[in-house]
Amino acid sequence: MFRFFLAFLVSVNICLAQGVGIPSKKGGIGFGNLPVFSGLRFNFRDKDVEKVTGVNVTIWKTQGELDNTGTVNGVSLGVPLAFGTAVKNGINVGVLGTGASESLNGVNIGGLGTGAGGSVRGINFGGLGVGAGDELAGVNIGGLGVGAARNVTGLSASLLGVGSGGDLRGITVGGAGVGAGENLTGITVGGIGVGAGEDVNGFAFGGVGVGAGRSMKGIAIAGIGVGAGDELKGLSAAIVGVGAPMIKGIAVAGAVGAKNTKALIIAPAYFQAGEKDVNDEEDNGQMNGVAISAFNHVRGTQKGISIGVFNYAAKQKGFQLGLLNYVKDNPRGLRLLPVFNLHFKGKDSSAN
Repeated sequence: MFRFFLAFLVSVNICLAQGVGIPSKKGGIGFGNLPVFSGLRFNFRDKDVEKVTGVNVTIWKTQGELDNTGTVNGVSLGVPLAFGTAVKNGINVGVLGTGASESLNGVNIGGLGTGAGGSVRGINFGGLGVGAGDELAGVNIGGLGVGAARNVTGLSASLLGVGSGGDLRGITVGGAGVGAGENLTGITVGGIGVGAGEDVNGFAFGGVGVGAGRSMKGIAIAGIGVGAGDELKGLSAAIVGVGAPMIKGIAVAGAVGAKNTKALIIAPAYFQAGEKDVNDEEDNGQMNGVAISAFNHVRGTQKGISIGVFNYAAKQKGFQLGLLNYVKDNPRGLRLLPVFNLHFKGKDSSAN
């Protein structure tokens, strides 16, 4: 009896390895590693799949990366893992995880994680995370993280962070932070910070900071600071500081600094425009617009209006209004004035 049972198990194992289909090995109900099948297919571990159409149920992942081949169109169900093919199109669900070596397209849900070596597109959820080796697009929700080596597009949210090696576009929320290696576009919220290696465009909020390697255009709000490597354009606001080589629009913070401005600046503590050049001369940069601060420190040329307790300008082509007002290139006796000051021509106006 035991020998008969053992022989039965061996024969079943051989049959499942080769695949058994009812009514045929091409369609109906299939058991085992049937490479081409349409219908309801059950297999422990997929290997060398060509094309499965219908419902594909698997238990475990492939033994090697090279075994992940072919396409499943329809429903991929993993109990607990939905792995084993290059491409999955349709509804892809794994109790623990779902993935493909090349791409996932459709509704992609993994109890712990969802990911693909290439692109992931559609409604994408991972209990811990969602990731793509190429692009991630659609509704992307990961318990701890969401990320892609290249671009992330759509609605993306995570308790910790959302990141992309390339562009990040759409509505993005990261409990701790959001970052893009290149451009960040849309509505972006980071519990601690938001940043991009190149440009930030749209609305960005960072609990601590918002930053861009090049330009930031739109509305940027942060608890501590907002900054850009080249330009801030639009509304920039922070409790502590805002800074960029060029500021255009409106900037509001405890302290604001720029080389050039074409803006309304509201800085209760300190505002600086311009800087000293290589020869230590204060004629490098321009302030255009209106600046309201306790200390307006224009180390270049002021062409706008400064309103404050103390106003300083290296060169003046505008107007100062405050308790004390100093214009360095004015003639002696007219450099420091109460209430207001402007540019007065004189033969010694260039003297120190």
